[in-house]
Amino acid sequence: MAAAPSISSPVADDTTRHPLLRKLLSRPYPAVMGVLNITPDSFSDGGQFIAPDRALAQARRMMAEGADIIDVGAESTRPYGSQPVSHDEEIRRLEPVLAAIVALGTPVSIDSMKSQVVAWALEAGVAIANDVWGLQRDPDMASVVAARDVPVIVMHNRDKPDATLDIMRDMAAFFERSLTIAAKAGIPDGHIVLDPGIGFGKTQEQSMIALARLDELRTFGLPVLVGASRKRFIDTVVPSEPKERLGGSLAAHLIAARGGARIIRTHDVADTVQALRVAHAIDATR
Repeated sequence: MAAAPSISSPVADDTTRHPLLRKLLSRPYPAVMGVLNITPDSFSDGGQFIAPDRALAQARRMMAEGADIIDVGAESTRPYGSQPVSHDEEIRRLEPVLAAIVALGTPVSIDSMKSQVVAWALEAGVAIANDVWGLQRDPDMASVVAARDVPVIVMHNRDKPDATLDIMRDMAAFFERSLTIAAKAGIPDGHIVLDPGIGFGKTQEQSMIALARLDELRTFGLPVLVGASRKRFIDTVVPSEPKERLGGSLAAHLIAARGGARIIRTHDVADTVQALRVAHAIDATR
């Protein structure tokens, strides 16, 4: 009988991998990325942390709860109803608080699809670029990441869902394009993390398929990040508002960890850290 999958499987300590990623991936359970939205319209917590003092307090709270990375974003990228903003507006929202969050000492990632915002944030001390369009929307993004020699999270996305697609095949083709762009810009493979983009350009069923078949992304030989926190597919299984989806989020993230995810992006840091560590402890008794 084949062994059951386990979340207790650290990524090999590859000397070609970026040192920060090597550190984050060295444990037998996934690293946890805490979500900090400095926006008025994010789907789950829009407006809650747009005030600088509240944003800083939330960053401190997530660090105390065990977050390994704080992911800061100043433009909502939710699939329905978000309002695009200029790079100047993103920076205006970030400027009062980003440096103070960086100074807390936990690595910070910048969640932005704009190269100008990413470049500004990296100059402010941010350690990771998180691009929801996988280097394919802003033509300058890859060169900015390469010049700063930082890790980058490459997320799968589509302009709109297509229920007729084989979503895993589409994802593989998308990542091939992203990796080609990265290579041409001079971004080493060891600096790249893949994100299947749960809830982005997918039907709710396709988001669940991506979670169920996450292990297929192992063919790329790159670490995988999953952010299923409070996503709408949970509502299709158990009707619920975003803040009522903790149980579904934990279930999805534990399944993602068993499928090979090495970073989990979540709004609920303490509960996610506890779930991952308890699952690891149970696996360790085998």
